Amino acid sequence: MSSLFFTVAHTFTYGDWPRWRGPNGDGLWSGPNISRELPATGLTQVWKAKVFPGYSGITAKDGLVYLMDRPVSDRGKGVERIVCLDAKTGLQVWSFSYPAEYQDMGYGKGPRSSVTIMDGRVFSLGATGVALSLDARTGKKLWMRDLVSEENATIPIWGFSSSPEPLGNEILFHVGCQPYGSILALSQASGETKWKVGKDDKAGYAPPLLINPSGEQQLVCWGPNQVMGLPIGGGKAFWEIPYKVKYGVSITKPIFVDGVLLVSGYWHGTRAIVFGENKTDAKILWSDEESLRGLMSQALYRDGICFLLDRSSGLTAFELRTGNILWHDDHQLTPADRNPHASIVWSDHGAGDALALNADGELVFINLGENGYSEYWRDQVVGKTWAHPAYYMNSVFSRDDDSVVCHELPLAREF
Repeated sequence: MSSLFFTVAHTFTYGDWPRWRGPNGDGLWSGPNISRELPATGLTQVWKAKVFPGYSGITAKDGLVYLMDRPVSDRGKGVERIVCLDAKTGLQVWSFSYPAEYQDMGYGKGPRSSVTIMDGRVFSLGATGVALSLDARTGKKLWMRDLVSEENATIPIWGFSSSPEPLGNEILFHVGCQPYGSILALSQASGETKWKVGKDDKAGYAPPLLINPSGEQQLVCWGPNQVMGLPIGGGKAFWEIPYKVKYGVSITKPIFVDGVLLVSGYWHGTRAIVFGENKTDAKILWSDEESLRGLMSQALYRDGICFLLDRSSGLTAFELRTGNILWHDDHQLTPADRNPHASIVWSDHGAGDALALNADGELVFINLGENGYSEYWRDQVVGKTWAHPAYYMNSVFSRDDDSVVCHELPLAREF
């Protein structure tokens, strides 16, 4: 297979959700066999814990659950917080807070990015550019960097939102350092700057994507002005394809599968990019600026077909190689809105089954295929939310601006 999506998809058990969008950050979960029938009483709520506002998704590993929020400060000063909860009880294990003044930042209720858990460490990026590493068990600070003051990172309109991306012994941050360094690599152990790569005037909102299209690994970075293929360790970009987006909303993380790189945006639509034998050879395969316009929800892929939440038509299926549209769900999954959203992951990739937390806070169990959208069940789990949930063992953890809630997933009977 030509895609990282498939080659590393089973390196974790379903007991881990240590990153944004799952074990490998690609929206694929090899979880338990979920029942296609909802119990008459709905999903069982295991616990509910108070938190403060924020867009940060949830991560979970080794019996602990992590998220970021923005508590109300007694002194009127802005702060951000990382909080760790016990996965079984919802009781707080530790929290770590630090100053973070949002000033006139749009959608300023709280931090955006999910924390990343690697080798017993928590890595986070706050909306104002504070990069942090903590001990995952105790919350002890290991290192802390202000990337705006120290590395001349440029805050985008709606604050830094890209979750930290692990790569070997380093941790990558998409922060738009000026004049050069869209991607900043820090030592996981010390926080020391190791290298920078990529040039754009600000940061985009999604992590970089590691691909290997022609025998050499490269990082795909989508900034507000272009899509770039960047060398690991620094240096000149292998390739750059202009894609300037209104308001800089380069939000969804690109996907790379079957030799095609897919990038989709709210205002200027979708681009499919293919590669030649040379690492510098990248070109547009097709583009659609009218009917395939994603916003925050990363596309899923299966058997030649992509499933993308389009801003106007709802969930949309189309052929990856051609862009030919097969169907729309007419906003069944999540309501039509100015900013429609649902966090969608595969729960059984082979069968086409997926779990989605929609913007109304409903968990929806669905099947996606060439012939259409079908729904097994849905249940209300939280209030309105844009935050990504975490799936851990047989549970789902979701949050809104008031609470984080743990529910049991109904499992299919084994005969």
